[in-house]
Amino acid sequence: MEDFVMTHRVKLFVIICGSECSRLDVTMGHSLLCMMGFFLLSTVICGNAEVPVKPTVTLQPSWPQIYSGETVTVRCEIQGSEGTQWTYEWRRDQVNISETSNEYRIITVTESDSGGYSCRGRRDYLLTEWSDTITLTVSYKPRPVLTVSPSWLSPGASVTLNCEVEHPSAGWSFYWYKAVPDLSEKSSSYELLPDGSGTAQDSYIIHGQTHTAGYVCRAGRGDPEYHTDHSQPKFVWSADVHSAASLTVSPDRVQHFTSDSVSLTCEGNFNLWRVRKFSEDGRLSDCRRMTGSTCNIYTSKSDTGVYWCESRSGEFSSAVNITVQKHFSILVSPVHPVTEGASVSLSCSLRTQKILSNVFFYHNDKLIQNDTRGELKISAVSKSDEGFYKCQYSGRESAQSWMSVKVTVSGADSSSSPVWLMVGLVCGVSLIIILLLLLYRCRQSKYSCFTRSIQSESHSPGSSTNHGVNQDETHEYNSLQHGSDEHDDVTSSVIEFKDLRTKNTESVCAFYTKPIRKPQVGQA
Repeated sequence: MEDFVMTHRVKLFVIICGSECSRLDVTMGHSLLCMMGFFLLSTVICGNAEVPVKPTVTLQPSWPQIYSGETVTVRCEIQGSEGTQWTYEWRRDQVNISETSNEYRIITVTESDSGGYSCRGRRDYLLTEWSDTITLTVSYKPRPVLTVSPSWLSPGASVTLNCEVEHPSAGWSFYWYKAVPDLSEKSSSYELLPDGSGTAQDSYIIHGQTHTAGYVCRAGRGDPEYHTDHSQPKFVWSADVHSAASLTVSPDRVQHFTSDSVSLTCEGNFNLWRVRKFSEDGRLSDCRRMTGSTCNIYTSKSDTGVYWCESRSGEFSSAVNITVQKHFSILVSPVHPVTEGASVSLSCSLRTQKILSNVFFYHNDKLIQNDTRGELKISAVSKSDEGFYKCQYSGRESAQSWMSVKVTVSGADSSSSPVWLMVGLVCGVSLIIILLLLLYRCRQSKYSCFTRSIQSESHSPGSSTNHGVNQDETHEYNSLQHGSDEHDDVTSSVIEFKDLRTKNTESVCAFYTKPIRKPQVGQA
């Protein structure tokens, strides 16, 4: 054995880092005994032997996108390790993590937790291979996008809200809110809409909305549920003026030149107001120059938008469109809807003066007036007059503006006439049924008719019969005769009903017709 050892050169270079052997260089012969000895020696020296098993790393939840604030669990699974006690090593982007269980749980994940995660198992002197890397990408907390259709209310129309989130198939549920003005905080609070909590659909329909209102949505998923930020509020506007809150514009027109002075005044039973604007680029802002309940604007192009009032108690006024133009001329048209049947005049104006003649007017891009007049007058507005209008002077066109027509109350009442028809029909049928029941009761009840019992012949010894009917049946009622002629002009009739069920009793009902006065002698 000594000669065997002397004839083989064995070099062992061991660099030990902690408990892990980083290099082992062995030069030896091809003896099987030496190979076995090397394996045992390396196990003793290095303390580990690698097991040809590769764990699998999974991510829960398995959504394609994880957002800041969610709870995430990274799990390490070793096939066939049931009943075996393993400890685990974790690393993120090749940097060790102080976790020894098979789950690495992050309660509130942040963007800094993004990276590639891998694991391996350890048991006694055995180590598995490192697993493949799974990548965790954490994004900022999302904000859904709310859309509202239609933007402007029309009578009887429903409003549809749509809430869009990134990766919409990833188990989101949706929450729907109405924006309630909070003037003290210069913001809005959110009031949950009926049946608007945790809907599976990303749309929500509102019926019967008549006034300007703002809406908000957000989404949630997971257990415990994680919620996104609230969406930016979106509004549906009503142009109808109502008594609770209204907005007046001076000068009363839709279009204005740049550098015009325009005032918007809130009116209603409230003492604290704010004027809000939704601009063309989708930004929501408050009026910066409020004097009491009036907003003063020195117009610029950025002032184009939709304006409305909000009160401290949460009331919304009607909404108006304001457009600021740099055109040669502007169309002068009313800012509020025109009531059906009323008269209206449209005109064209330069910056310094109103144009008095030779103005062309267009309705929905169709020329409707091209004479020497300077105004377009509609004596009785109808719904067909609603639409876009613009004017043209000296070959130059103004921008176009929408003129809305408000349906009259009588027209609204006529739309409800089928309801009243149904009510009348139900009432009529009910009355007929009641009358038939009363008639039936009258016939059956002994108390609704004059009834007398026919006594037996032992009680009427001098009586005789005529065609099977007692002559005593011929009964004259004192209530009709009273022994005088004052009722000669009353026609009466007596109807006799014979009760076939008994020979002793008959019922006699008296019916009285409308009095008919007999003509006097000598009268035609």
